[in-house]
Amino acid sequence: MNSPKKIIHKVSSLERKERRYFYLFISPWLAGFFLLTIGPMIYSFYCALCEWDGMSAPIFSGLDNYTRTITSNQDFRRALVNTFVYAVFSVPTSMIFALFLAFLLNKNHKGAGIFQALFYFPSVAAGTAVYMVWIWLFNGETGVFNYLLSLIGIEGPKWLASTEWAMPSLILMNLTFCGQAMLIFLAGLKQVPAAYYEAAEIDGATEFGKFANITLPMISPVVLLNTIMGMISAFQIFNQPFIMTGGGPMKSTYMYGMLIYDTGFYFFRFGEAAAQSWILCFLLVALTVIVMKLMNRKTVYEL
Repeated sequence: MNSPKKIIHKVSSLERKERRYFYLFISPWLAGFFLLTIGPMIYSFYCALCEWDGMSAPIFSGLDNYTRTITSNQDFRRALVNTFVYAVFSVPTSMIFALFLAFLLNKNHKGAGIFQALFYFPSVAAGTAVYMVWIWLFNGETGVFNYLLSLIGIEGPKWLASTEWAMPSLILMNLTFCGQAMLIFLAGLKQVPAAYYEAAEIDGATEFGKFANITLPMISPVVLLNTIMGMISAFQIFNQPFIMTGGGPMKSTYMYGMLIYDTGFYFFRFGEAAAQSWILCFLLVALTVIVMKLMNRKTVYEL
C-alpha cells in the first residue's frame, strides 16, 4: 500500500530537481535578457519622454520628442521613405533568391553541404569586410561589374556615386545575406512528403503545378516567417548604407537607422533619438500585424 506513495514522492522529487537545473541553465540568458534588453528598453522609453543630451540629467518633456520628430525634423520623412523603398524591393527579391537557392540545394547530389556553407557564409562573416568587397565591385572606374559590362560594349553607371543607382546597388548587395532565409526554406522543403509529388506526377501535373499546389502551400508558414524576419531586418538597416554610401549621394540612401544615429551621436539629442527608435518599433509592430493578417489567409498550417 505504501509503494505508490513512494513512487509519487520520487517522481515529484525528480521534477523539482529538473526544475532547479532548468532555471540554473537558463539563468545566464535570463540575466542578459533583463539586463541588456528589457532594462535598456524601459530606460529608452523613459528617455523618449525627456530632453537629454547624454551628459546632463534627463528633463521630462512629455511627447515633445515625438512631435518634433514627426513635424519638424526635415530628414524624418526622407529617411522613412527611403527605408520603405528599400524594404519593398529588398524583401521580395531576397525571398525569391533564397527560395531559388533552396530548391537547387534540395536536390540529392554530392557537395550540397559545401554549397550550403558557402551561401550561408556571408551571413555570419564580418559585415564590414563583405561591404568593402561590394564597394570594390561597384567602383565606377575599376569595379568588376563595369568591367564585365564593358566587354559587351555597355558603359556601366557610377553605382554607389549615382542618385539613381545607389539604392538599387544596396538592394542587389542584400542578396548576399539571404543565407539564413535559404536554410529556413531548405528545412521547409525537406518536410514536404515525396508521396505528394509522386501522386501529382501520376495525375500529370506539371512542375509549375506541383510548385503552386503542393510546395508553396506546404512551405507557406516558412514563407510567412521569412517575410516578417526580412521586413524587420530591412527596416533596421544601418551598416550597409553607413559604410558603403554614407547615406548619399544627396541622401538618396539615407535610412531610418542613420537618422537615429545622427540624432543621438551627432546632434546629441538622445531623447529625440529614443523617440525615433520607438516610432520605428511601433511601425514594425503595426506592419507585422498587417502582414500576418494578410498572409494568414493564404497560409496552410495543416493539410
